[in-house]
Amino acid sequence: MKKILIGTLFSMLVLNSCADESINEDPHSAYTTTAESVVSYAQKSLADYVNTPSVNENNFRLTMQYWQETTYVNESNYDFVNRNVSNNIWTDNYVQVLNNLNKAKELTESYSPTAAEISTWPVTKKNRLAIIDLMMVYTYQNMVDTFGNVPYSQALQLEAFPLPAYDDAATIYSSLIQRAKTDVQSLATGSSFGAGDYYYQGNIAKWKKFGNSLLLKLGIAIADSNPSLAQSTVTDAIAGGVFTSSADNCQLPYQAASPNYNPLYDALVASGRDDYIAAKPFVDFLLANNDPRISSYYQLNEDDEYVGQVVGQPGEVDVFSRIGEFAHEPTHPGTIMNYTEVAFYLAEAAARWGTSVPATAYATAVQASMDEWGVSAVDATAYLAAHPYNAANWKQSIGLQAWAALFNQGQTSWNFYRRLDYPVLQASATAAPEAGGKVPVRMTYPVREQSVNGTNWAAASSAIGGDKLTTKLFWDKF
Repeated sequence: MKKILIGTLFSMLVLNSCADESINEDPHSAYTTTAESVVSYAQKSLADYVNTPSVNENNFRLTMQYWQETTYVNESNYDFVNRNVSNNIWTDNYVQVLNNLNKAKELTESYSPTAAEISTWPVTKKNRLAIIDLMMVYTYQNMVDTFGNVPYSQALQLEAFPLPAYDDAATIYSSLIQRAKTDVQSLATGSSFGAGDYYYQGNIAKWKKFGNSLLLKLGIAIADSNPSLAQSTVTDAIAGGVFTSSADNCQLPYQAASPNYNPLYDALVASGRDDYIAAKPFVDFLLANNDPRISSYYQLNEDDEYVGQVVGQPGEVDVFSRIGEFAHEPTHPGTIMNYTEVAFYLAEAAARWGTSVPATAYATAVQASMDEWGVSAVDATAYLAAHPYNAANWKQSIGLQAWAALFNQGQTSWNFYRRLDYPVLQASATAAPEAGGKVPVRMTYPVREQSVNGTNWAAASSAIGGDKLTTKLFWDKF
């Protein structure tokens, strides 16, 4: 596989709403590079952000009470300001991903094909633009699902809008749905990025499935806020063809050598640090339900037991369980979206709108997770028999099983939690005052936005009901 390039070579203009040229421009940026190379860099950056356990960027494994910190427990207590976490999320997604994808789009549109390419270029160009845009849709959805209203229509236009306004989150969602539909329709048999596409190696059929699965995700997210648009989006997505097995997974195949190994390995092994252990709420849930995945998620402690620490409290490694062996493997794939996630969306769609038999879709989703984590058929069958679908409280059935399944997909799990209100999580007793005694339901805007783009930050904060960890997103209705 082609070497993944790390560093500043493909860094693009910084969208941090700051007028300082030294911050907004990277003197090492190389805008004469190819669209393929910029897409490669953006894909790596996106996978790193989504999969990293770094407390500086992605704390959703802590928020969902899968992991607990050993010594420095600020983030377990929802103190995200101490490390400027929101600033880093903003930079990771707007700068490293969206700005690079936008540059790849510009390079694709301005490219002059060679004589040998000219006959196939129209299809190749359409495919490349559609793939780029699907990744942009995915990233924007992550940003909306994290903050609420965010820069969108004026984003990525630094010269015209150095201080971009924030768009209404529901309006962004409607736009993303239409963009994804157009992208899927644009994909046609032919070439695209080839080996420069680290996710699918240019396979158009797989990108179509990804696009439809992304539509499914978008539709499910707004099920309680815009039921008609949600249902029509989900129906179209299923009809178009979503993921049907793990062979469809969208993931980055990390490498064994630095700097291209999985960020989990970086944090748990290469760093030489012991910063994380199991969290008590999830360990106790797994033990109470005889969940066979526990041996994949965690390691036995020094007493050959699975033990998690109370959320918000420090704890010693080996007294409490370490994170599972999978996270200590440098080449463990970095998930963008996988079949397990999609199967749970299909289960939710079946429960809400009867798109299939709900109990069957639920069982399929649970089985997908069991297969993902290598659980035997006997154990999986026994687990499903002990945890049947409950039609009378389908949100509990799906919410709890999604929590159990999405151990390594923190933000996706957080979305299920906020939408379905299961599991019922309790804030740590030592939680930061900003959390109001609750598990956060959004991230606050970057402090940098407050100081530099203050007018637009204030307008956005007012529009969503306050820039707080407790302010619900537009789609989080109950």
